[in-house]
Amino acid sequence: MHLFNYNILKKIKVLVIDDSAVARQTLSEIINSDPNLEVVATASDPIFAAKKIKTIIPDVITLDIEMPRMDGITFLEKIMSQHPIPVVVISSLTTEGSNIAIRALQLGAVEIITKPKLSTKEFYRESKVRITDAIIAASMASLKKIKSSLEYNYEVKPKNTADVILSIGKHQKTEIETEKIIVIGASTGGTQAISEVLCKLHFNTHGIVIVQHMPETFTTSFAKRLNEICKIKVKEAKNGDSVLKGTALIAPGNKHLLLKRNGSNYFVEVKDGPLVNRHRPSVDVLFRSAARYAGKNAIGIILTGMGNDGAKGMLEMKERGAFTIAQDEESSVVFGMPKEAINSGGVNKVMNLNQIADYIATI
Repeated sequence: MHLFNYNILKKIKVLVIDDSAVARQTLSEIINSDPNLEVVATASDPIFAAKKIKTIIPDVITLDIEMPRMDGITFLEKIMSQHPIPVVVISSLTTEGSNIAIRALQLGAVEIITKPKLSTKEFYRESKVRITDAIIAASMASLKKIKSSLEYNYEVKPKNTADVILSIGKHQKTEIETEKIIVIGASTGGTQAISEVLCKLHFNTHGIVIVQHMPETFTTSFAKRLNEICKIKVKEAKNGDSVLKGTALIAPGNKHLLLKRNGSNYFVEVKDGPLVNRHRPSVDVLFRSAARYAGKNAIGIILTGMGNDGAKGMLEMKERGAFTIAQDEESSVVFGMPKEAINSGGVNKVMNLNQIADYIATI
């Protein structure tokens, strides 16, 4: 049962498309285990799926990429142009597959999730959390906003808090003036929002550290893609990387990312640990570390996404003198995380996505 209130009035109807019978069965069991969700149909390939959609219109589709007769990318292009339905891509962990999955996001897929493996109970349990949350987020997403952002022309256990990774403890003194540090958190719709923001920035922008809820290997492809199209350098963070001007570090999927400081120099720590707010990486973990080690020298930005990850950490940042920004409802694909941060009292300013990019470019 979800601890976060999604305000769902009726069950979300899901169509599962995967050429593997075992995968269809496993996904159906995971989805149907959530009281908010119901698998209304399954299909072994997009051709069968298209026929079923004529009689059963689902609220959300889960889509494999590699399938016979028609691949998932081709189907996604067709469904988004003819009859848009929120799509969650569920793909295997391969470099090639992750590149294709990034393409799926560009075409309008709402989320990317790693296919669950039955090899370990912990991985399967965490997969259940991620898959059900992703489907619920997709059902709430505004496809119109996803489409408009793509047109921007650029080549279950109780939730843990950030305490399990970094205790509140004593904050490092930040009276000393250092370079400004920008920390950004995002989830559903965040890949497009982050792309739009970063591609507007100049090469001497203050150092940026980002948590985007995304599986491992996919963050590698995401960072490489952004590095190709942005003026600033974008890379997947590695443990000990310095936070430098003109560079954005993206948390590797399935790892937490913390900001640390040595004198006036900032660097990042990549860390294992349990899910925090149902996520790894977690925005709250990054924001808490920014509150502790950067304080008033930090700028915190929370973008589109479902849930409340980042709300507590942003409040801690604000209380330590950081300037905090939340994306507004108008430009958010899912106005969940920004709304929770606003309601918690942790936000100094609410801005449209275009305003956020312009603000960063001028500081």
